[in-house]
Amino acid sequence: MKKLFEGFKDIDTPDMKYYAFDWDDNIVSMPTKIILKNEEGEEVEMGTEDFAEYRGEVGKNPFKYKGDTVVDFANDPFRNFGTKGDKQFLIDAMRAKEGPAFEDFREAINNGSIFSIITARGHSPKTLKNGVFNYIASGFGGIDKDQLVKNLKKYRDFSDMEDLSEKELIESYLDLCRFYPVSYKNEVGAKNPEQAKVMAMDEFVGYVKELSSELNKKAYLKKQIGNKFTPTKPSIGFSDDDLRNVDVMKKHFENKPDNIVKTYSTSGGVKIRTS
Repeated sequence: MKKLFEGFKDIDTPDMKYYAFDWDDNIVSMPTKIILKNEEGEEVEMGTEDFAEYRGEVGKNPFKYKGDTVVDFANDPFRNFGTKGDKQFLIDAMRAKEGPAFEDFREAINNGSIFSIITARGHSPKTLKNGVFNYIASGFGGIDKDQLVKNLKKYRDFSDMEDLSEKELIESYLDLCRFYPVSYKNEVGAKNPEQAKVMAMDEFVGYVKELSSELNKKAYLKKQIGNKFTPTKPSIGFSDDDLRNVDVMKKHFENKPDNIVKTYSTSGGVKIRTS
């Protein structure tokens, strides 16, 4: 049986707010490093926030970085960001610091709202999901498992679903969220993360519209014919710390007549709406 969960203010008023998040330096700041090389051929580690600034220069123009002259990428520079680094991701996630979109991420989870993670990382989707599950289980950064379960149970009551344990509720909820590591088994994602993120968002938009349509039908059928229930249009808020990603996403969606995507920049640690 397909399980549909959505955040609720109360049982009769579905919240049609959905979320899409970049991971690094947006939800959290991770200690994971990209590996570059200096003019002596030695490896130089660079964090994701700095890499967002310098990535257009790597391999094109030598530049100074923390006492080194960086000339290019090292061999396998993103080794920590793909499947080779799946285990390390789970460790680094628990050592991470809250980013500028973490408050929205916490709100999404605590309310039981559907969200997606759209990241340039190349980990397996299961690894990203496990990282979020660990956050829920540990109460990371104020994520409240009890509040999440309470909201999921409201929807269970609303939809006449079978009883599930708390763990099953959470797992079913995360199964409905979407995890898009756009470099995972994807050459386009590795070479052009901006475009790959747009492709992922296109897929998520279609998914959200399908979920929302079904949720509206369920809400209508649960009430008496002739009531004042009005189907609600969903909206998706997308946040990313990389201005290039935000700009490409904004331009792709802003002129669509049925656009439901709102874009937010978190560059510099400050959340600003851009569309």
